[in-house]
This record gives sequence, structure tokens and C-alpha cells, in this order.
Amino acid sequence: MRNPLKQLAGETAIYGLSTILARIINFLFVPVYTRFLTTESYGVVTEFMAYIAVLQVVLVLGLETGCFRFANRPGLNPKTVYSNALGTVFGTSAAFLAIMIAFAGPISSWLGYEGYGNCIMYVGGILALDSITAILFAKLRQEHKAFRFAVFKTIKIITETAVNILLFFPFASFCSRKAAALGIGPAGLTPDDIWLLHFVSPVPDFSYVIFAIFASCIVCGLLFLPTLIRFSFEFDGKLLKQMLVYSLPLMVASLPGIINDFLDRILFRFFDTGSEAWRSSLGIYQAAVKLSVIMSLFIQMFRFAAEPFFFQRAEDKGSKRLYAQVMEYFTAFCGLAFLGVMLYIDIISLILGQDFREGIGIVPVMLLSYMFLGMLFNVSMWYKLSGKTGMAIYITLAGLVVTVVINVVFMPHYSYRASAFAHLASYAVMFAISAILGQKHYPIPYRWGRIALVFIEMLGIFYCSKGLDLLFFKDVAVGHSPIGPVLAELGVHTALIAVYLGLAYLTVRPSRHMNSSSMI
Repeated sequence: MRNPLKQLAGETAIYGLSTILARIINFLFVPVYTRFLTTESYGVVTEFMAYIAVLQVVLVLGLETGCFRFANRPGLNPKTVYSNALGTVFGTSAAFLAIMIAFAGPISSWLGYEGYGNCIMYVGGILALDSITAILFAKLRQEHKAFRFAVFKTIKIITETAVNILLFFPFASFCSRKAAALGIGPAGLTPDDIWLLHFVSPVPDFSYVIFAIFASCIVCGLLFLPTLIRFSFEFDGKLLKQMLVYSLPLMVASLPGIINDFLDRILFRFFDTGSEAWRSSLGIYQAAVKLSVIMSLFIQMFRFAAEPFFFQRAEDKGSKRLYAQVMEYFTAFCGLAFLGVMLYIDIISLILGQDFREGIGIVPVMLLSYMFLGMLFNVSMWYKLSGKTGMAIYITLAGLVVTVVINVVFMPHYSYRASAFAHLASYAVMFAISAILGQKHYPIPYRWGRIALVFIEMLGIFYCSKGLDLLFFKDVAVGHSPIGPVLAELGVHTALIAVYLGLAYLTVRPSRHMNSSSMI
């Protein structure tokens, strides 16, 4: 039998190819966005993406995870399981899209984006298509078709990239030349002058980014057309009811969870210190969060492979010990991601436009936040595996309360810095609650001593680098100092990362015997 840890690692790597490509390309566009867009316009993009993230959880209805649960049950036909899920999500998504199209104008006016009703329709299309394809991607994961999953995701992100490039460069340049020829400013161009202006603005703004995502969702939907044409739908009302009873609590639980992740973006409108410039604060905050992409990238690619992995081994002998070992490796890799960003932050920060760099101070806080989020995913598998999905609601509501309180109380004084610490506090509280409840209802022999030691090693190396910088590289600044001192500083930081790798390996390396009494 194939080593389960090697299988998990292999599928994580394959899923990661597309996820890495998507995040890397998105990351590489940060210099474009932070140089071509104002902080205010980038803040608008961030606000729209927050709405998309929250609403997609509602439209999928928790059926993505529900499919994993029921498709693995003996006696149930996976085809019927996915038929029920796909039909249900298609119906809800189509109804939502119709509403967004019908009320695009009033919604855009209510949000303060008069004249951008087309962006509201794009958001509706993005949500409908992404929700439907989420079930189809779940089917690929269930069938371990990681390569096809990666190819489809890659095509989607390449499409988004191509449209972004076309809009920000040749199209924007063409609009400028056309406006000059007509003797007017680019903002004065109309769809009668350039047909594409029916869909986007003549000058680079947030509509470019939203339209590019919408175009990529259309292409992704077309990729699944052959699958849908060959798919024989089998509806089972009784099974659908069972699936919804299991899945809807997950959706309800995920909703405060995703709101918890994105609520701060929405609250900027109401509570930011400079209320008249809240979009600019939001843009700076989002740019800083983007520098934490490596941590969130690893968590996402791990989740794609780990969720079906955990379900399929739930009945195996020794599965709980395996889950505990996965947690240790996961924490160690997160520590590497944290140091990989923070020890090279002087170089990484140059990716941002000058107007956006003031938010760099929150990067370590966000990295730690994502680290706790990933650990939360590991320890929260207990309620999915045991069927106690209703418990997730209370855990995520606790985190949401923390997020709301910290943002409402401190954002008026500390702006996006409050948002960063709210994320950290919220994820840490949810992690602690889930871990405690998990040991009661579905005990897994996590070796918390080893996990804590990984944190100590990670933070020890981080603060050691800070101390060495003060002693030997106090006046060294990338871009403003001779190359020699800069390279010397980077060399020292690289050596420190190597030290961490050695320490982490000694800490989490497999032991010959592992049981609940062997925790250190």
C-alpha cells in the first residue's frame, strides 16, 4: 500500500502547482496594481473581493464537503451524490445571478459606485460560475484527479492574467492615444468611441480587475462543458435531504468563518480612522496582506489534499496518530514560510508601490494569523469526521465575536493595524476552543510540546535576526546601501533559516513509537 503521508504530500504538490501559479501570478500583479491603481481604487477591488468570498460560501451550501462525506459511504453511488449537489447549487446560483442583473444599478448606487452597474453583474457572474464549478472541482478531488484539477485551475488563472495584461497595457495605451486624437482626456471616451468601454473604464481602475476575474470564470466553466454533457444526472430527494442536513450546518459554520476572514474589509467603510479616505486605508492594508501570500498559499494547497485524505482514512487503524504527525509537519513548514518572508522582507517589500509600503509592519502579524488558521483547519477535522458539524457554528461564532469587538473598538484609533491583530486573536481563540473540544469528542494524540517547540524555534530565529541586524547591519537598506553589506545581511539570514530547518527536523522527525502517552 502506498505510504499515506507520501500520497498526501504528492497530491498537495500537484494541487499546489495550480495554486502556486495562481498566487504567484496574482502576487506578481501586485506591483502593477499598486503602481497603476490608486490606493483608493485598490481598496474598492478589496471590498468587492470580500463580498465575493462571503457570498460564495452561501451559494455552495456546504455541499463541497458534504460530497466527500457521502461519496465515501458504502452503498451510495457517488454519481448520485454529485448530481444532487450540482443540481442544487446550479439552481441557487442561477437565481442569484438573475437578481444581481436585475438590480445592478440600485446596488451600485447604494454602495457608492454610481455608473458601475456592470461590475455588479460581473460579481454575480463570478459567484454563479465559481459556485457551480466548486462542485465539479470537488468531484475531481474525490476521484484523485489532481492533475486535471491543476490544469483547469492553471488555465483559469492564465486567462485572468492575459485579460489583466491586455487591459492594463495595450488597451489603456490605446485609450490614451484615441483620446489624444480626439482632443479629449481618456475619461471622456465613450462606448461609441471604443466598443470595449461597454465593459470597462477608459482609464485603469477597479473594473479592470473584476472584469478579468469574470472572463476567467467563463473560460473555466467552458472547460467543464464536456463533463456536464456526459454527466447523467440522478436525483434522489431522500439523499439530498440527508446531504443538506449534514452540509448546511457546515455552511452556517463557514459563513461566520469567512465573514471573520473578510469582515474587516467591510468594516473599513464605517470605522476606519480616516473615514473620508477609508478606501485608501483598505488598499494599503490589502497590499500588506499580499506579502503574506506564501503562508496562505501553503495552507490552501494543503487543504485541497488534506480534506479528502482525512475522510478516506477515518476508519484506518492508527489514523489518529497519522493526523497528529501531519499536524507537526504542517506547523514546521508554516514556520519555514514565516521566516522565509520575514528574513527577506526588505527585498519583498519593494514589490509594492511607494504609496503602499507604509503597511509593511503588519506582515508578521498576518503571517502568524495564517499559521493559526492552518492549524485550526487541522484540529477542526474532528467535528467533520465525527459528524458533529453543528459544533463548528459555536467555534466560528466565538472567533467572529473577537473579530468584531477588536475592529469596532480599535479600528477607529489604529486603522488596519487593528484588523491585523484582530485576525491573529480570532484565529488563536478558535484554534484553542476547537483543540479543547476535539480532545473531548474525537481525541487525537497531538504532541503539543513539540508543536510549541516549533513556535519557540521559529520566533527565536526571527528575533535573533532582528538582534544581529541591530548589531551589524543597522544602517544597511536594500536599494540605498552598497551591495556588499546587503549580501552579507542576506547571507546571515539564510544561515539562520538553515539553522531553523535543522532544529525543526530534530523536533518533528518521526519516532518509532507514538501514542497518546508519548506527548512531550
